[in-house]
Amino acid sequence: MRKPTIDDILTPKPDVRPRIYAYSIADEAHEGLLKVGQTTRDVKQRIAEQLKTAAIANYTIELDEPGEADDGSIITDHAVRDALKRKGFANPQLEWMRCSLADVKTVLAELRSGQQFTGTHHEDFPPRKEQLEAVEQTYAYYHSRWQQDANAVPRFLWNAKMRFGKTFTSYQLAKKLGAKRVLVLTFKPAVEDAWQTDLESHVDFDGWQYLSRNSGRDPSQIDGDKPVVYFGSFQDLLGRDKAGNIKARNEWLHTINWDLVVFDEYHFGAWRETAKELFEGEDASIAKEAAKTEYANGLDDVNEDLGVMSESETDFLPITTRAYLYLSGTPFKALATGEFIEEQIFNWTYTDEQRAKEQFAAKHPGRRNPYGALPQMRLLTYQMPPEITHIASGGELDEFDLNEFFAANGTGVLAQFKHKDEVQKWLNVIRNSPDAPRSFDSIKTGVVPPWPYSDTRLLPHLQHSFWFLPNVAACHAMANLLEEKHNTFWHDYQVIVAAGASAGIGLDALPPVRDKVGSGFDTKTITLSCGKLTTGVTVKQWSSILMLRNLQSPETYFQAAFRVQSPWSIKNPNGDNPNEEEIIKPVCFVFDFAPTRALRQLSEYGIGLSPGEANPENAVKELVSFLPVLAYDGAKMMQIDAGGILDIAMAGTSATLLARKWESAMLVNVDNDTLRRVLENPEAMAAVERIEGWRALGDNIIETIINKSAKIKEIKDKAKANDGELTPKEKKELTAEEKEFKSKRKLVQEKLIKFATRIPAFMYLTDFRENKLQDVITKLEPDLFHAVTGLTVADFHLLVRLRVFNTERMNEAVFAFRRYEDASLRYTGIESHEGLTHYGLYDTVVAKE
Repeated sequence: MRKPTIDDILTPKPDVRPRIYAYSIADEAHEGLLKVGQTTRDVKQRIAEQLKTAAIANYTIELDEPGEADDGSIITDHAVRDALKRKGFANPQLEWMRCSLADVKTVLAELRSGQQFTGTHHEDFPPRKEQLEAVEQTYAYYHSRWQQDANAVPRFLWNAKMRFGKTFTSYQLAKKLGAKRVLVLTFKPAVEDAWQTDLESHVDFDGWQYLSRNSGRDPSQIDGDKPVVYFGSFQDLLGRDKAGNIKARNEWLHTINWDLVVFDEYHFGAWRETAKELFEGEDASIAKEAAKTEYANGLDDVNEDLGVMSESETDFLPITTRAYLYLSGTPFKALATGEFIEEQIFNWTYTDEQRAKEQFAAKHPGRRNPYGALPQMRLLTYQMPPEITHIASGGELDEFDLNEFFAANGTGVLAQFKHKDEVQKWLNVIRNSPDAPRSFDSIKTGVVPPWPYSDTRLLPHLQHSFWFLPNVAACHAMANLLEEKHNTFWHDYQVIVAAGASAGIGLDALPPVRDKVGSGFDTKTITLSCGKLTTGVTVKQWSSILMLRNLQSPETYFQAAFRVQSPWSIKNPNGDNPNEEEIIKPVCFVFDFAPTRALRQLSEYGIGLSPGEANPENAVKELVSFLPVLAYDGAKMMQIDAGGILDIAMAGTSATLLARKWESAMLVNVDNDTLRRVLENPEAMAAVERIEGWRALGDNIIETIINKSAKIKEIKDKAKANDGELTPKEKKELTAEEKEFKSKRKLVQEKLIKFATRIPAFMYLTDFRENKLQDVITKLEPDLFHAVTGLTVADFHLLVRLRVFNTERMNEAVFAFRRYEDASLRYTGIESHEGLTHYGLYDTVVAKE
């Protein structure tokens, strides 16, 4: 694939406008008739082309109006003619209607305001190639497990990004399985609409029954011969009454032998972190209410149950089923820890989607591309001038702190930025105002980068943008600043504050945005948010997002970023070719003003999507081939490749920070399931006992920890059965058991971490370039590994397979060490290990330190 240039990346936005037109012909055959059509081109030119063949010149264009409704949807000529026919007007031939111009205008007004009657409609589109592959692969795996063991309950994961079509495809799998009872569970009840709509609108599922708490249908009255889908939340299903019993309204769910259980948005532990990060900018009461709406009541109540989840879902989910299907766009933890093996996973990532779009276009030129409307993302990062960043830079890596820079106080019209003068300068910079501050290098080189609200190639893509700010106060402060009299440039934009109580909770914040955006062609908007509308919503007119807050996880970063990747197109734009599609948004943009942090998120996202990749740099390389990155370093704008992204992402990494990575408790797993696997494996027990200092922990320490955990659970279960109350004796016993349990678990954790800190020393002493944990395991110098770490390579490999070590975190530490080591060697003028002795390399790196 040809590497795109900067001009390719800064693609001009297509000038596409849907139009509804009508014309008459002055002859006897067409008397009293109007031809009603649609086009995205110039109406005069379009009509002239239509009539040129018949050499008709005596026509009059009676109507030429925008083909958009108030809610932003496209009005088609078919909709206009159907509305006229419902009013009783004749349709003697094809697109000709026997009516007056006033009649057409009346219908258009009704369609724009949403007063039309659309009637019933059944979708009949077929599954796409990748959807069929997901179904076939999952179906084959289920049956292979059932052939081996008729009582097996197989599990399968779809690692599929947004807009894969997970609901429709899940139903296709259920249909192929012949499933009659399907249970769909999620943390986010707001996604129910998609599950219900797909089931009730597509002809493939005619006769299927849909149930949920909101459906109002009595489960006892459903037709037992027809398939049924029940949609519910984990919080509701796992919730218990005060006596610790299953809620009465859910008892029937536990009596059914389900054919398929679908876990939608399978993040489990990650959900709690995502919810916290997304809503931390809201006021405490609003954040709590927002999290409730987004994730449903009872989230905290099920945390403990989810935390003890093991390979058997029945540990926390008291139902029976023939198979489980897991759905997630960012299942990094599950992928990295080996929770699912390769044959249990179907992948459909952003990279897969964009590659399919490119390949289809090359293979089928001229045909409508089913992926064509999915925009390609571009990431642009900017190093801001020191005059702006000095007030919010610092910390160990001296990074630009977006949360501090956009810190604000107050609410509503009284909200103001703490660093208002600097924020004003930032506004001037991003529109390249003449009085905007510039870096010395920029002045010296004379280079003006493509600032978002200045460059003519970018400006059209910012007609509708999303600004992601740190908190409610910052959102209100930004709205106030943009409205000040001197900021005349920004007065062209309608500013929407989607933050705080006044914006509404959950999906209630969406209608005001859609109302202001409208069709998106004649309006210009900026939506300000600190968490609302960043999950599960679609505003197709959003074409860019400005990241103006610190985000810790790549899952949250890209969950927000993908809000602007929603497709925006017009199918059959000229009303004469159903296979034609006019793409209004071919690309979308992410703008970030903290380059190091942004590229760190990108690198972690790329690596997280491909945990099996031999070299993590290749995973990032593949991602950026479809997600080009431009970075402005204060002097010039340049495209960054995978190596450059990793170098910048790890900029400022020191030996101290690397040491912390190897001392982190996240490197090891000491949960009960992991310890139980070790205890049940004699070879693994022999291996851990060879770890330095292990015997000092006492005999049977792992067995003791597991027994203590069981005792604690027994006491808590007894309390649940007794209305949640503990006797003084039970409280004392519980405290003692928990104290000893935590103490012994911590001792085991510390010994494993101490072992992990030996691994970098081994890596220093080898000539091999380790990219990931598997490289460390497969060293060709087993004697050296044993001498440095105290374990054999076989011992270590066994403990990794049993997941004693967190594969994902250790891969990050190994790769970070390798990048740091490479940089250290380049600093000394050395580009490889060739010709170095083990101790020569060690001395070289230590000397630099």
